[in-house]
Amino acid sequence: GGSNQCLTFKLADEEYGVDIMKVQEIRSWEPATSIPNTPDFIVGVINLRGNVVPVIDLRKRFNLDKAEYGASTVIVVVKVEHQGDERTMGLVVDAVSEVYNITEEMMRETPELGSAVNTEFVKGLATVDDKMIIMLDADLIVSPEHLNIHEKVA
Repeated sequence: GGSNQCLTFKLADEEYGVDIMKVQEIRSWEPATSIPNTPDFIVGVINLRGNVVPVIDLRKRFNLDKAEYGASTVIVVVKVEHQGDERTMGLVVDAVSEVYNITEEMMRETPELGSAVNTEFVKGLATVDDKMIIMLDADLIVSPEHLNIHEKVA
């Protein structure tokens, strides 16, 4: 049993969820300082109370159509773990939806589908009130092997 709270957000027309324990804060969109020689889905870095935080455009990360950043665009700041290392990243999403309690009964395995999203990032699908929520593994979206950025961007 047990349930996890998850924060959901919109990207294109899909709803995605991440474990709320990973979410530090939600900030309104602010331009990031771009850094040369990083993958194109890294928008740049923002200064978060003295910490330099890389910001990832999840649409680009998932090869979705680019959208203009608008009034609802937010940066979901997540704290992720990689090989015992904690790092803070920002994820640019179209809009934040809501917080749900997700129980194991609501979870389904990820079907092998020609989904836009690389299924390695997907933990499973949750059905909430007849909606499908694609549950993401935040740690994987931002793991360095996927990011190809040098460990310490100082």
